[in-house]
Amino acid sequence: MGSDAVGEKLGFFQRSCPSRTALAACVLAIGTSLSSIAWADEGGVSFWLPGLFGSLAATPLQPGLTLSTTYYHTSVSASGDVALAREFETRRVPVGLAATLSGSVSANIDLALVNAIYTFPTPVLGGQANISLLSIYGRSNTSLDATLSGVLTVGPFQFPFLRSDSFSDTVWGFGDLYPMLSLRWNSGVSNWMVYLTGDIPVGTYSDTSLANIGIGHGAIDAGYGYTYFNPQTGHEFSAVLGITYNFTNQSTQYQNGVDMHLDWGASQFLSKQFLVGIVGYVYKEVGCDSGSGDRLGCFQSQVVGLGPQIGFIFPVGNLQGYLNLKGYREFAAADRPDGWNVWASFVISPAPPMSSAPPSHRMITK
Repeated sequence: MGSDAVGEKLGFFQRSCPSRTALAACVLAIGTSLSSIAWADEGGVSFWLPGLFGSLAATPLQPGLTLSTTYYHTSVSASGDVALAREFETRRVPVGLAATLSGSVSANIDLALVNAIYTFPTPVLGGQANISLLSIYGRSNTSLDATLSGVLTVGPFQFPFLRSDSFSDTVWGFGDLYPMLSLRWNSGVSNWMVYLTGDIPVGTYSDTSLANIGIGHGAIDAGYGYTYFNPQTGHEFSAVLGITYNFTNQSTQYQNGVDMHLDWGASQFLSKQFLVGIVGYVYKEVGCDSGSGDRLGCFQSQVVGLGPQIGFIFPVGNLQGYLNLKGYREFAAADRPDGWNVWASFVISPAPPMSSAPPSHRMITK
């Protein structure tokens, strides 16, 4: 569509639901850093954090610099092979031991995320281009209480093996860096987006630690999103589908399989400043783990999450602010811990010119 139409839509979306779109862009990069919390693949750690995208994910942003800060907390636990995978990853299982584990592993993580997004004013391929870079700092506490049993093979001899483990690790530090590029298009009530992101593994990570902030390996993730938004009714629905390719962790010689993730959100504007809705995700590892460090085989993980969200838009001087709170309860997990997580985000973005908001914007107010 033409630049005038794009400018009109940018102004409208930025006024009626801006920070949610900004949040989606920010949070995409955020998700990569939070993947060490997501618990899947190697030792329960994946690149992608489910819930990264939500409502208004594909709608345009206001040109200029947007800054997003997010507090993220998650509490998860698991038993069986997931706990055993953590024992393997931290090298607490002797080589030659055919082991089983009864017990559990749990984690509580608190993170602060800062993401800077720049939106170009000039159209690219008929759409809007955005680039972003996210950094992260936080605390991860992970504990394991279990009994490890099996048969230890040493040459031609076999010995019964039994050991009780109870230990925990706590780490403070910076996470990996997460750049992202996205393109967005708008036509009436329909909005489309494609994105490309990845992991630069420079964060706090040790292959012998039970708790980490970084994930220890690089990754590339790409996907497609769609948002339906009707300004006359205030109805909105968004969905983003993505695929992750993981590089080998050189410290452990372990390569996570290919991951597929679907994030979605639905909301209703009760006024031009306030929205309520629901959010959800489906995460599924569609490839098998591999590498000489993989001692559990394919180890495919999955999880589903669902929860509420609220958002509020307000002026901040000559800028525009947005507060969003959302939470997920997880279920249907396999080869991965599950639990709950909460996101509290504050976004500051350029405010659109009042003249850019079309008359239909007033119809959202009830």
